[in-house]
Amino acid sequence: MSVTLDDIRAASARIRGHVAETPLLRDDALSARLGQPVLMKCEYAQPTGAFKLRGATNAILSLGDARGVVTASTGNHGRALAHAARALGLPATVCLSRLVPANKVDAIRALGAQVRIIGDSQDQAMAEVARAVTDDGLTQIPPFDHADVIAGQGTIGLEIGQNGDWPDAVLVPLSGGGLAAGIAVAIKAISPATRVIGISMENGAAMAASLRAGHPVEVTEVATLADSLGGGIGLDNRLTFALCRDLLDGVLLVSEAEIAAAIRHLGQAGHMVEGAGAVGHAALLSAKFTPQGPTVTILSGGNIDPALHARLMEAAA
Repeated sequence: MSVTLDDIRAASARIRGHVAETPLLRDDALSARLGQPVLMKCEYAQPTGAFKLRGATNAILSLGDARGVVTASTGNHGRALAHAARALGLPATVCLSRLVPANKVDAIRALGAQVRIIGDSQDQAMAEVARAVTDDGLTQIPPFDHADVIAGQGTIGLEIGQNGDWPDAVLVPLSGGGLAAGIAVAIKAISPATRVIGISMENGAAMAASLRAGHPVEVTEVATLADSLGGGIGLDNRLTFALCRDLLDGVLLVSEAEIAAAIRHLGQAGHMVEGAGAVGHAALLSAKFTPQGPTVTILSGGNIDPALHARLMEAAA
């Protein structure tokens, strides 16, 4: 296997002190409604507002000499890479498509990274990354298909069961697969009976489409509340497709209305999360996933446009 439990344990030691060990909190209202404990891994509590800081930090700390780093991102990985690079004194360049929300673009710029807006899809932004590697001599830190990035995200899996209490299921936002693959490697190595389910949106879910096809495929990238889950997985995907294919126990898709309802539910409970961070709750609230025992959702990020969040919360009034 391309990423192992030992890799994830090494990443945990490496990033300690650079990232937050986020809380695992109970959703009392949903637990009572479903008759099973529902716990939330609050990755929006990271300094950059999303889990991506784990993988980006592990990758940068694992680098040798580099004149600078570059990546393509739907927002959160770029912000994480900019944060980690600035802490280590490395220049960072982040390539984004025009679909990335303005609040995420502004947050990356605020961390001192050079931002390049390229095209209407992450695939087009990734073409600019390839050019920067060849022409500018920068080192690429991909958003998901990279062993050190996957291992960094897998540290979440270690934290979920660090007290020895492993859940029946973990519902993981699924996009390029770095988060899902890392968590699945960790959990399946320690608690193979725990189910790991990937959750994505109905519109433009590249990993879900690729798993159905049996190989990486391109999808049309469209606007969605779960904007962090947009983008392709790369037709030359080396790691995450195989790991998700081999380790995930299933994939579920949720609608835009179901994502909005989950954002509202979580907001009413005091958790301001973006659409990607709400998809696990969307699967539970819509009964697309019925828990058979303790279930963990990954609230992967909280970098939602405040005005959008306000509008969604007003719709519940």
